[in-house]
Amino acid sequence: MAAGRSRLVIWVSVLLTVIGLALAAGAMDRLVLSRFESPGSESLGTRAVLEREFEAGTPSVLLMVTAKQGTVDDAAIAAEGRKLEKELAGQKGVAEASSYWSRGNSPAMRGTDGKQALIIARMAGTVTEARTALGEFSPGFTRESELVNVRVGGGDEVFRQAAEQSRQDFLRAEMIVFPLVLLLLFAIYRRFSAAVLTLGMGLFSVITTLALMHIVTYFTDVSTFAANLALVMGIGLGVDYSLFVINRFREELRAGRAVPDAVEHAVASAGRTVAFSGLTVMVSLACLLLFPFPFLRSFAYAGIGTVLTSVFAALVILPASLARLGHRVVRKNANDARSDEGWWHTTALRMMRRPLLWGIPALVVLLGLASPALGLTFGVPDERVLPKDVSSRVVQQQIRDNFAAEEMDAIQVLHRGQAGEEANRAAIEATAVSLSRISDIHQVDALTGSYAEGRKIAEPNDSSGRFAHEQDTWYSVVATHHGLDQDIDRVLSDIRTTVAADVRIGGYPAELSDFRGELVDRLPLVFGLILVVTFVILFLMTGSVLLAAKAMVLNTLSMAVMFGALVWIFQDGNLSGLLGFTPSGSIEPSIPILMFCTAFGLSMDYEVFMLSRIKEEYDRTGDNVSAVAVGLERSGPLITSAAVILAASFATYASSGIVFLKMLGIGMVVVILVDATLIRAVLVPVFMRLAGKANWWAPAPLRALHDRFGISESDPSEPVTARTARSDATSAVGASTGASGPRS
Repeated sequence: MAAGRSRLVIWVSVLLTVIGLALAAGAMDRLVLSRFESPGSESLGTRAVLEREFEAGTPSVLLMVTAKQGTVDDAAIAAEGRKLEKELAGQKGVAEASSYWSRGNSPAMRGTDGKQALIIARMAGTVTEARTALGEFSPGFTRESELVNVRVGGGDEVFRQAAEQSRQDFLRAEMIVFPLVLLLLFAIYRRFSAAVLTLGMGLFSVITTLALMHIVTYFTDVSTFAANLALVMGIGLGVDYSLFVINRFREELRAGRAVPDAVEHAVASAGRTVAFSGLTVMVSLACLLLFPFPFLRSFAYAGIGTVLTSVFAALVILPASLARLGHRVVRKNANDARSDEGWWHTTALRMMRRPLLWGIPALVVLLGLASPALGLTFGVPDERVLPKDVSSRVVQQQIRDNFAAEEMDAIQVLHRGQAGEEANRAAIEATAVSLSRISDIHQVDALTGSYAEGRKIAEPNDSSGRFAHEQDTWYSVVATHHGLDQDIDRVLSDIRTTVAADVRIGGYPAELSDFRGELVDRLPLVFGLILVVTFVILFLMTGSVLLAAKAMVLNTLSMAVMFGALVWIFQDGNLSGLLGFTPSGSIEPSIPILMFCTAFGLSMDYEVFMLSRIKEEYDRTGDNVSAVAVGLERSGPLITSAAVILAASFATYASSGIVFLKMLGIGMVVVILVDATLIRAVLVPVFMRLAGKANWWAPAPLRALHDRFGISESDPSEPVTARTARSDATSAVGASTGASGPRS
């Protein structure tokens, strides 16, 4: 239908693109920022109580005041510090502010050399409102006077600058990706019209996905970082699907069909595979919706939108465009007789002649690459996600170097039912003393004063009133750097054990712990659902239980290689100098989960295209060896081309200043290249040779199910032409291969 009304379809597509551009232009302003927090968790409940009852909460912004001469205890420096505190408290969006000087010279807020002290503030409103307001006044507080230097830091400043960097990376990636992909496509097609048409489908996907994300923002929060995924996946999938449809269209033209018939048969055959491939990718990314975190759900919205728009472009806009372009997408001076005995065909036969000789070393290599994943350690993000020279990163590093603890990351212990009154002074002090004895606790502040190592170090002061309430009281428990970085879950557990009464724990460390715990708890459900649904899709396409299971195993192996690379590079710090980042000794869990869902879907994308061609040939000839060799020859070059383009798109983020995006870029490049080489070129033919006829087996009930609901790319009316002779020749090779069984 699209080809029959090609002019109308093209004009409607142009209109959709124009509307999409208008919506996409405003999308970035509608996207929001996110904190690492778990909705409904104890830590967020504690934050709400503190804000409601005590007008207190978790600070997220700080000013580091550095004395040029003397110490922060000098009268002139103290006066300057109090003045800065008052100025910060008056800024729009600041809910409360306090300082070293207003907290009674709290040791946790003073540098060990006495030359630095902190002013901290809690921002009001949503995280987007808070960081927007912060962006307005932050530059003004980066200043220098005769007495002090002032710099801005804190969690909100770190991630505000990270979001700014991600926007810059998005724009830079746009400038790199489009010309790079166009050059790669021209090298593949050798026809400029075909290259521009294919890139146009990717561009349409990016534009309309951003437009859809803009619409979604009116119903729920969508993270700024989701735009980065929309860019690379929109280009990648738009190009992938167009490559396969155009390749099938060229085959139909070479087989002697007229242009309208060639378009119709290309869509009827390859189009079904594109649709199921898109469904596979969409299912993997849609599983991110099972996490109750706006940050991860945002990538699901971006991924689902990308798949829908890419499939629409490949199955509606592209056929109409091919009907208009016709033979202009065929390479000039191309040989009309297609050879199915190229490199992939020869390689597949070589692998199948000696499957154990090739398969075992390849498996050993992949397992070796995956082995670092056994040491995977999930941690929490900090300022090291930024480049070393970014201002907030510099401030946080100075806190690590010159402060014994981080007041900003104080753990808030809310004691419900213990009124913050004089009558409870003895009980409050006893609790504070017990908390201060916990290993890796630097200081405990309470209504009755400050404590460290089981003794009182400061009497209560004017700031101690923040712990008083007629019903409840709370304790500010400041952990050491070691406790925060290396053993925060143990510290939180010790706090619960020490205070056995009705307590709730909050603060940034607890929020991160709750976030990580909820994330890890849901992993089995998400991964299991991805595997089950993908298995069903592959079975409906192949009619084989074994092939679907094989795909699961090999794709899981490629995922393991990806995690191995992440651990070896980003957790252990190998290549950190070359890639320009600082390893933290752990990996923040949400990014690898995002990468798993994305990479698993894309790997299955290639699996669907490869198996569809193998099955088509097997259905026609009944020869397993011939089907594998010819199917790989037909799909291998396209899969490799698509993989190179997709890898190049993701690789643009390898130079990002944000570690999250750098991980995404490098990890996806690794898994795509491994999947398109060792997996497809070696292990797939080896496995299918060893399995033989069992590749196509299914129990009778499942066979009946496939007969009714299954799909195939093969077209019964497709002309056979010279493929019979080719198949006979390949079958002869297969017969000689199978005469005495697999040889090592």
